[in-house]
Amino acid sequence: MIPDLRDRAAGLLDAYRRKGLKLATAESCTGGLVAALLTEISGSSAVVERGFVTYSNEAKTELIGVPANLIATQGAVSEPVARAMAEGALAYSRADVAVGITGVAGPTGGTATKPVGLVHFGLARKGASTIHLERRYGDLGRENVRRRAVEDALSLLEQALR
Repeated sequence: MIPDLRDRAAGLLDAYRRKGLKLATAESCTGGLVAALLTEISGSSAVVERGFVTYSNEAKTELIGVPANLIATQGAVSEPVARAMAEGALAYSRADVAVGITGVAGPTGGTATKPVGLVHFGLARKGASTIHLERRYGDLGRENVRRRAVEDALSLLEQALR
């Protein structure tokens, strides 16, 4: 575990715990790294309600209710799907806040319109509008794209506290 990320995660968990909030994750390109980072910290069960690793399109539909026709028309790596993932994680959990992450980590899978390094995030909160964040990290290598996505997911979860 990278110390700076672990420290950020610990601070995030403390802030959620103080506010009595629970969170959920719906992860595709990060494959559960956000949930793993958070649950590495002792006491995280007071905050982390659950994590969904929805790597396949079928998992997105079956586990968190992302409409199959949305994936078919927009593509799995898209703003609407990232929003639907976050909203689905919120709906299929007992969390107050949920983050959804979908992207192209590489080195393969990129296209002209959806290049390697493109990641879409959704952040859903009970009683609030879902927000979207798009990042184009570039072809930094799979590990670096995934790490940057974890950092941005933490930033969104921190933003939800404001």
